[in-house]
Amino acid sequence: MTKVETLIKQTGATFTPSGLAEFLSEKIVEHLDDKDLTILDPACGEGALLDSISKQLDVKNISHKLIGYDSNRNYLNTYKQSFKKNNKSISLSLINEDFLESIEPEKSQLELSFEKMNESNINNSIDAIIANPPYVRTQILGSDYAQILSKKFNLKGRVDLYYPFLIAMTHALKKDGILGVITSNRYLLTKSGNSVRKFLEENYEILEIIDLGDTKLFDAAVLPAIFIGKKKENFKNTQTKFSKIYQELNGYKGDLFPANGVYDILSNPKNGYFVANDKRYKKSSGEIKFFKTSKENIWTLLSKEEAKWIESINSNSKNTVGDYFKVRVGIKTTADKVFISDKWQEMGSEAPEKELLRDLISQQNIKTWNLCDKIKLKVLYPHFSKNGKKETIILSKFPKAKNYLELHKTVLENRKYLIDAGRKWFELWVPQNPLFWKMSKLVFPDISSEPRFYFDESGKIVNGNCYWIVAQNEEEKELLFLIQGVANSKLMTKYHDLMFNNKLYSGKRRYFSQYVQKYPLPDIKSKQAQKIIDISKLLNSNNDEFEKTKLIEKLEIAVAKAFKVSPIFNLD
Repeated sequence: MTKVETLIKQTGATFTPSGLAEFLSEKIVEHLDDKDLTILDPACGEGALLDSISKQLDVKNISHKLIGYDSNRNYLNTYKQSFKKNNKSISLSLINEDFLESIEPEKSQLELSFEKMNESNINNSIDAIIANPPYVRTQILGSDYAQILSKKFNLKGRVDLYYPFLIAMTHALKKDGILGVITSNRYLLTKSGNSVRKFLEENYEILEIIDLGDTKLFDAAVLPAIFIGKKKENFKNTQTKFSKIYQELNGYKGDLFPANGVYDILSNPKNGYFVANDKRYKKSSGEIKFFKTSKENIWTLLSKEEAKWIESINSNSKNTVGDYFKVRVGIKTTADKVFISDKWQEMGSEAPEKELLRDLISQQNIKTWNLCDKIKLKVLYPHFSKNGKKETIILSKFPKAKNYLELHKTVLENRKYLIDAGRKWFELWVPQNPLFWKMSKLVFPDISSEPRFYFDESGKIVNGNCYWIVAQNEEEKELLFLIQGVANSKLMTKYHDLMFNNKLYSGKRRYFSQYVQKYPLPDIKSKQAQKIIDISKLLNSNNDEFEKTKLIEKLEIAVAKAFKVSPIFNLD
């Protein structure tokens, strides 16, 4: 069993369902006309994608050969047996190898010898590739194999395994060959996906992208997307068509188009709200526009109406959050069961010293304008600030904490990376600067179905499942109230969805620092900005739910006026 095969088995190999295979095949075949085509699947499993595209080519009377790579011999044997029964006249070559090891990026073009596939390099010889490569992060691969891939495919940083697959598949394609691939949708907009976007732009005429969102078309813990491209060199992509489909979980009350399923919705020329199998979906389509900055290749996935709305927001903003502040992640203990609890009081006199047990703001207890009183988490925080710098406590001065931590010493010492970094065995891995905790700060969870930007000046510590922004003076404190009001508005939630397109299952969103840093802000000196600040302060101090409802409505109006668009009281 190869390294990749073992890892895919451990992390869950997911075969492509027949409906998705048929949909992707149709998309690829739209761009194929020639006879005697060679079709490749570099991770074919039991052959669902190859079978599907072969049937589509048969309908169009296009002669073709099929090549399937997979490192799992059992999958190939299963496919071979079923293929013999159903496909008498089509040539099939199945190769029990790791496709990433078979491709040689440095070699020049070699013609494919179909009969001697195992003895040939397949660079620049394939007419079309259909693929659903495995979703495995390279850090899970282990350092040795990750380094081999990084060196072979010139990779930098942490990327998904599908990235070297994209590079290898591109080397296998002929000029003008067609790639149709299912991957995670993460690369479309995230900062970490910039290298993937750059590679695709440089090597393809991008024909279409389909974001399949949270439709759960197969049992992988990712949100998938389809990429269709024609291999081109030096092609300048300016825009291309795209569509996206997500489950609608916001209680939409308007008209619903009936549909037989997700693929039926995707094939429908209409945009809007659909119902299929008792589930609601929102489908939108438009054009991706490609922009380059000095550091990033940016793709915007917007319809004409959405693009116009976004342009109004951006043109009426003065700065972004990132222009003023660094967005930080909270503490990371890498041993939460030892350091974090809401049951310290149950230890009685054996509990660690009170001065080390600090109140903790976390995903579980943060709300939009306040904290949940029922969940009172505390963290054992063995750090303090001295002359503005982080110091670690002298453990012998805190005998109760010392006794408690030594009970868990084996677990804590197993954090080898901490020991190797010359740190004490009882430290937090990422404690942040203790000086900042007592300052005014804005805290928000990483994952949430709605914005929960909470203002805190009680000195609480922030957990690693949240991000925070700290104000170091009164002027910055006022900015925090402006950010809070804008960020908690439905207008900014819509902006977040359109610009970053990152909903997870169950309608939850990711509030990565890289997204929040790009939130636009009105001029703090403007009348509307001051009104947003005033309303935010009132919402932070008001516990009357009726009054809060009225204030939130006023906030939506103030934020909309600041950006010169209509207020949003209910998200579609």
